Amino acid sequence: MIYYVGIDISKYKHDFCIISNTGEIIVENSSFENTKKGFQFLLDQLKPYNKSDVHIAFEATGHYSLNLELFLSNQGYSFVKMNPLVVHQFLKARSLRRTKTDKADSLTIASYLMSVPYKPNSYLLYNIFTLKSLCRTREQLIKERSKFQVLLTNELDKVFPELKPFFNNKISETLLYILDKYKNPKHISLMKDFDSLKKLSHGKFSYAKFAKLKELAKNTIGHYDDNNDLLISTFVSLIYDFNNKIDPIDKQISTIIKELNPRMLSIPGLGEISAATILSEYGDIKNFLSPNKMLAFAGLEPSIIESGTLQSNGKMVKHGSGHLRYSIMNLAMITLRYSPTFYDYYLKKRSEGKCHRVALSHVCKKLIRIIYCLEKNDIEFNPSLLK
Repeated sequence: MIYYVGIDISKYKHDFCIISNTGEIIVENSSFENTKKGFQFLLDQLKPYNKSDVHIAFEATGHYSLNLELFLSNQGYSFVKMNPLVVHQFLKARSLRRTKTDKADSLTIASYLMSVPYKPNSYLLYNIFTLKSLCRTREQLIKERSKFQVLLTNELDKVFPELKPFFNNKISETLLYILDKYKNPKHISLMKDFDSLKKLSHGKFSYAKFAKLKELAKNTIGHYDDNNDLLISTFVSLIYDFNNKIDPIDKQISTIIKELNPRMLSIPGLGEISAATILSEYGDIKNFLSPNKMLAFAGLEPSIIESGTLQSNGKMVKHGSGHLRYSIMNLAMITLRYSPTFYDYYLKKRSEGKCHRVALSHVCKKLIRIIYCLEKNDIEFNPSLLK
């Protein structure tokens, strides 16, 4: 006998029901608090059954379910997390009535669980969730830092417009150091600590560059006053603050991803941060039945419209994780620079008349298919084996 447990997750309490594989409702319309006592109550309801006979499911609702997931794992129970959109569509297919309550949802989840293959979540649960939190926090910090980098650039365009192009339009550590210490062109034209700049840039900042920068500062067309100095100092300080927050997160992500060692790291151009983002959003890739399921999860599949004699492919559906979709699109751009395999495929799609964005979406699909193959078969990337 198999027992199906549907749990509707919320912030302060969780509703659940238990159904047997014969359709008998064993526990209906019950709930427990999101506390240790509440978790113990759920455990007491499950104790009469063998753990291997208990199939548990709940919707993916962010961090609200994490403590329950860890509790169930520690007690030896397996579970699956379901896409709320899929559960909602299942409910619509079963009834035309618009009934939505926490108790009704738990019954819907259990009923849906009975109709699909049971694929429990991976033992990597905690590491995956930690990676997701770290990667999403990092992404948010980088977005906030970018705002101040833009403000700093705008100020430099007025004060010293030749400065940022001199550094290849990048806000490097060397540039931040110069602005933090000297602030304006007049002081930069008089700077003398070449050795410090050379050390900071790991030898890339030559004496010739040092002399040229001082000359540019001396003859700049920019204008400045004390207010400009204050703004530049403020923006530089804020960017430093964000850097100091992002660096430890990068190190922690690197530590976790090295322990997990996903095979996708063998793809040229795919770094630790990208791998961590993809893995944290997908979870255990081995749970996906096909690459197409992964594409659908990321919202990268095209919509399909068929009606009578009309048949067409529409735009990307863009369901699922926006973080994942953004990361895959950026990664596809990077692989074009580092891998002949992906670049040749991109050129092939362009030669077929597809615009840049459409050709890039095909690269994304190829990338997902390769990642799926590597993780599913536990093998390294080998371009000679690609068709």
